[in-house]
Amino acid sequence: MMKAKSFLKIFLLQTCILAYLVNSLYAAGTPNPNPPTTPTRLIFIHHSTGENWLNDENGTLGLALRNNNYYTSDTNYGWGPNTIGDYTDIGHWWLWFRGSNSPSILNSLYNEDQQHASYSRLSNAPDGQNEIIMFKSCFPNSALSGNINDPVPAIDTNQLRGQDSGSEHMTLANAKGIYLDILKYFATRQDKLFVVITAPPLSDPTYSSNARSFNQWLYNDWLKDYPYHNVAVFDFYNVLTTNGGSANVNDLTYETGNHHRWYNNTVQHKIDGDDDGNPNIAEYPSEDDHPSMAGNLKATGEYLPILNIYYNCWKNTGGCPNTKTTPPLSLDVKVNNSDGPLTVSSTDSLNITVSLNAGSSLNVNADWWVAANTPSGWYYYVYPTTWRIATSIDSFLPAHQGPLFDLPQVQLPTTGLSIAPGTYTFYFAIDTAMNGYVDFDHLTADGVLVEVK
Repeated sequence: MMKAKSFLKIFLLQTCILAYLVNSLYAAGTPNPNPPTTPTRLIFIHHSTGENWLNDENGTLGLALRNNNYYTSDTNYGWGPNTIGDYTDIGHWWLWFRGSNSPSILNSLYNEDQQHASYSRLSNAPDGQNEIIMFKSCFPNSALSGNINDPVPAIDTNQLRGQDSGSEHMTLANAKGIYLDILKYFATRQDKLFVVITAPPLSDPTYSSNARSFNQWLYNDWLKDYPYHNVAVFDFYNVLTTNGGSANVNDLTYETGNHHRWYNNTVQHKIDGDDDGNPNIAEYPSEDDHPSMAGNLKATGEYLPILNIYYNCWKNTGGCPNTKTTPPLSLDVKVNNSDGPLTVSSTDSLNITVSLNAGSSLNVNADWWVAANTPSGWYYYVYPTTWRIATSIDSFLPAHQGPLFDLPQVQLPTTGLSIAPGTYTFYFAIDTAMNGYVDFDHLTADGVLVEVK
């Protein structure tokens, strides 16, 4: 049923659907680096490197997120069920997203609204859960042994599950296996945007080529066959592999150097800009391999437009970088085989049909809505047989709930639908937050206007 206090909410449906129809036309266009138009909840899973990056006196990421309309919370050491906040190495991500305690961990994560580090943020929290989940491992996770050609093990035999970065099983192949497995969970949560921040580089060159190989795999290959837009990668590692002459001078605005940024109206992921003997090691070391303030400031400057692009891609308010070939969800409603507007006689029969191409949303759970705005009020259709008048908010129900699939054109019965002279608008809509409510942030819709004489 629809979530509202007034029957007026139903009448707003027509306006909101039309707005989303127009908005969706922008989805295939140019990436949009502008911030969200309304405050948006974000949470960052991190340890000390992330804390420095967030800090107003260091990397200023918190300030930048605030100024881009993100309400930021975070986790740090000691946070969460069984102090899961202590565990942020690559092997630990399996515990967060796939382990037996994952439901409890993620429930706490999605509802967390506190700060566990020092940074500025918006003063008021938006309603609802955290929508954007940023997570990052620290620099020891760049010490990956093994060979780039080693086969990725099945997750049941992957010995890195739940292990820290000091494990003997910290290999390229095992790390890939962890990320491939957690991707299965991300596919079930189209209502969240997951942003992987790659681990920063080490000064020690021993495993530096493996670190580069792994992060190239994350950026270029991990999501190559992933059909959705709710997972993204920011190459923090790459950004920190060139500087402006020293660890205390960055190359944020330079044409040269390594970058992951919005540059000359395109997403630039440049990895061949280093001019020294090893292009894969840390170039912003401090007293250890925590990035210096200059490195963190470079990362902030490059990250925010990229985050906005990923957000707008996910929300269908901007084009997507590295667009997949899988077509997006599309649907159609017709009356008498017409997309309208059309005029019919009150003595004519109405042949109402709907069809759906699930595309990149195949098998995603969703609410399926069929509705009609008529001279005698709103009606909703409940599969498989009948239309019902919406006598109250509580009576408005989805036509169906379940995974999306390709639906060939099917005719709907008109049983229960009163047809009299006047203006009718028939709607077919899908929202991918399957909860029995109309969620406009996750809505795709089509409508047809009919005048009955």
